[in-house]
Amino acid sequence: MLAAKGISEAQLNAQLKAFQTGFPYLQLDGAATVGNGIMRPTPQEAEAATEAWNDYLADNHKVVKFVPASGAASRMFKDLFAYLDQPEGEPESAFVQTFFEKLPQAAFYADLDAVCSRLYGADIPTLLQASRRRDIVNALLGSNGLGYGKLPKGLLKFHKYGDEARTPAEEHLVEGALYAKDAQGNVRVHFTVSPEHRALFQQLIDDKCKAIASRYDAKIDVSFSEQKPSTDTVAANPDNTPFRQADGSILFRPGGHGALIENLNDIDADVVFIKNIDNVVPDRLKDTIVKSKKLLAGILVSAQQQIFSYLEDLNDGMPSREELNEMLSYLENTLYCRTKASFSDQAELADYLYTKFNRPLRVCGMVKNVGEPGGGPFRAYNADGTVSLQILESSQIDMADAAKKAMFEGGTHFNPVELVCGLRDFRGKAFNLPEYVDPQTGFISHKSKDGRELKALELPGLWNGAMSDWNTIFVEVPLETFNPVKTVNDLYREQHQ
Repeated sequence: MLAAKGISEAQLNAQLKAFQTGFPYLQLDGAATVGNGIMRPTPQEAEAATEAWNDYLADNHKVVKFVPASGAASRMFKDLFAYLDQPEGEPESAFVQTFFEKLPQAAFYADLDAVCSRLYGADIPTLLQASRRRDIVNALLGSNGLGYGKLPKGLLKFHKYGDEARTPAEEHLVEGALYAKDAQGNVRVHFTVSPEHRALFQQLIDDKCKAIASRYDAKIDVSFSEQKPSTDTVAANPDNTPFRQADGSILFRPGGHGALIENLNDIDADVVFIKNIDNVVPDRLKDTIVKSKKLLAGILVSAQQQIFSYLEDLNDGMPSREELNEMLSYLENTLYCRTKASFSDQAELADYLYTKFNRPLRVCGMVKNVGEPGGGPFRAYNADGTVSLQILESSQIDMADAAKKAMFEGGTHFNPVELVCGLRDFRGKAFNLPEYVDPQTGFISHKSKDGRELKALELPGLWNGAMSDWNTIFVEVPLETFNPVKTVNDLYREQHQ
């Protein structure tokens, strides 16, 4: 069983031990804010960064857009599932009333109307007039209808364009053509998908990719990968023993999106954009998105150029004390990696600088905090005593400590998952990304299976612990770049019309 999954007995034992010991909370130095960990570029700096990115694209570099897309859309429809489960005659919730009132605005309306006619011999207006509203929801969610209750978000129709509509997967192809197209016209987009949906994604790409490529004068290359079985984690009983299924086999579960660091590690690219599948907008709002992405990418390649120059100097010989001090200032004030340690001589400082510079680099967009759940930008202590920029979730912080709880909740900015990553070192060699994961930043959640309680082990999140030992730059980006779809009614918001 272990061999089939690619999991060693040592890994299994380490995972079981984690259930017993738990994971330590991170020590905070403070929330990152503008001027203290978050960059707010001036118009001149933004223009220079955009120009740097355009020059980079023209210089034969390989760029990939990486989109985690395996998540099912079932949570988008939890209120509608609850509506189907409630007894006949109970009043509809405000959410359900809004869903029906604004249904004609939905990009999937025409498809749903056709399915209703096929299943019930009546279109949506007729079913509404006959108070057969549950039939409409069943047609939307059920496997004999549109099947939206079990499809991934990437395959749902989000936006209308006249008589046509686009899914998030298609919107990501368009985005890629607008800010990640190289001088030869190549646009590379990679989706991580679940095995049961891969064929559906492939069919969508086969149907839609050619028209999008023609419209944007691009050669679009789409690839897929699935979460590796070797990243699954063991489930445990409440007493921390392995959870065994009815046939006696040990239950392993997907280890969360942090497992995708393995998929990212397999990507052959100089620069990779990372963005969630549901954070897309229609064409009329894409200008802000494109400007923001080019800004982040330009800051990345400019910083990378400076870091590579420092590494070459450090590799070639011993720089002067003045040069080392300049490097240390860059490390502390641009990359916000700081230490209270003193260095006995120039050689010790040079070794420290080389180690800290020679790491993967990411530039992360941050938006102003408007109360969204999720992680944010912080300055946190590392195992070696240094302080660096980290994206943290509440599960990584001791929320029972009033001061730390206040620090987390008082953060000025929020993580919208807008990352641009540099994956090669100054010699052009790809970093081995799993080496930069902090294994102590996982967490334990409580689930159930077949009516039995279990404890699940979540791997360090992709942009949290899985990138803990990267160099990081936080940049403020417009709130307009953050337009996720968490519920079906979010599709009625102005940003998705």
